[in-house]
Amino acid sequence: MSGDYPHLSNLVFGSLLSYSPVVRTEAEQQAKDVMLHLKFDRPILNPPIFMSELISRIIREKIAELSFADFFNKNPILVPVPNSSLMKAGTLWVPQRIANAVVQNGFGKAVVECLERIHRLPKSATSKASDRPKAIDHYNSFGIQKILSEEPKEILLVDDVITRGATMLGAANRLKAEYPKAHIRAFAAMRALSPPDFFSRIYDPRDGTIILSGQDTYRRP
Repeated sequence: MSGDYPHLSNLVFGSLLSYSPVVRTEAEQQAKDVMLHLKFDRPILNPPIFMSELISRIIREKIAELSFADFFNKNPILVPVPNSSLMKAGTLWVPQRIANAVVQNGFGKAVVECLERIHRLPKSATSKASDRPKAIDHYNSFGIQKILSEEPKEILLVDDVITRGATMLGAANRLKAEYPKAHIRAFAAMRALSPPDFFSRIYDPRDGTIILSGQDTYRRP
């Protein structure tokens, strides 16, 4: 662990979609189904389209009305967030697929896979709240591949689903330690809403902040 961690105590993020982990209504079930399609980048709609491509198309079509539209200018490199497990050849990496689709639709400078998981962590989605990895755990589990010839000016972290934001904040701090001058922001295709009363619709673009308080991470909204 770096002696001056955290390099960032908050991180600005944007997200397009929302869902409730607790299902009580048909709308909440539909949103959770969309989340599951996203987690495995399955095709959806008719004619079918992969979720990663659908996310990028929504950004392209709705860019003028997104509060975080400036995230997708021509300057940032897009860095996909690694899975919680160690990557193997052929492993499905949904954030990478989303990042590639976004760049192919004309946003950002390039996808750079410079962030890697060097220590496996338990999945937050399948862990009890008390056992979920903290931002510092993610920070310590990440490494940086030396594939950039110069320090980037802007970095956009890309993930599929965000809960409290510990993974994003840990990743952002690891990148900030390596690239201290870079302006780092984050994008997640979908965010979990808790308590479930906060859920209103699937398409619900918002920008907000991930905040570090002690070792705990909070996301607003």
